[in-house]
Amino acid sequence: MGKGHIKRLAAPKTWHIKRKKIKYITKPMPGTHSMETGTSLNILLKEILNYANTTREAKKILNSNDIRVDGKTRKNFRFPVGIFDTIGFTSTDEYFRIILNKKGKLGIIKIKKDEALLKPCKIVGKTMVNGKLQLNLFDGKNILADDKAYKVGDTLLLALPQDKISKHLKLGKNSTIFLAGGKHIGETGNVENIVEDKVVYKDAKGNLIETSKKYAFVVGDSKASITLE
Repeated sequence: MGKGHIKRLAAPKTWHIKRKKIKYITKPMPGTHSMETGTSLNILLKEILNYANTTREAKKILNSNDIRVDGKTRKNFRFPVGIFDTIGFTSTDEYFRIILNKKGKLGIIKIKKDEALLKPCKIVGKTMVNGKLQLNLFDGKNILADDKAYKVGDTLLLALPQDKISKHLKLGKNSTIFLAGGKHIGETGNVENIVEDKVVYKDAKGNLIETSKKYAFVVGDSKASITLE
């Protein structure tokens, strides 16, 4: 097999796939998501949405210009899609968001059309480029910004497909976070306290839970700005 495939048994644990079905599975192109937080359009169509039985069928759907990822038409069956990406089917007017569920598996939830044009993106780094602040986002995007208030760990709510900053969601007390890793993966809660690299949040049952700051993904101020279940 070529570099476009990996063995199913070696695929990331986050992939919701049948491990022993056939030996190989499509490997996503390098780019917007890591292997743990993303998968290929081919796997999405065949294993998650069950819209295609074979790669040939998946390619046929993609070649019909029917699929939008984050508002842009995508045709490559190996194109990577991952956490918080939006998937739109223009012919059926169906829209989905990719999430990590509480079992730590990549899955989908149905969303409304207007929400398919919103995407939260966590700031993972900041650099100065020609005297301007460049924000490095978790899905590989880089955005220039004038405001110095943006901090690593904050989230930008982007308007798609232009990737225009719609809202700045700060990581701080009361902000709503989604856990994108750790043993509480897939949970949401409201921040109670932040101490160095730890975040203490209150879950839906009122329990106080401590987690690593790196797992906290801000999705709203006092409540989530997007549908999460």
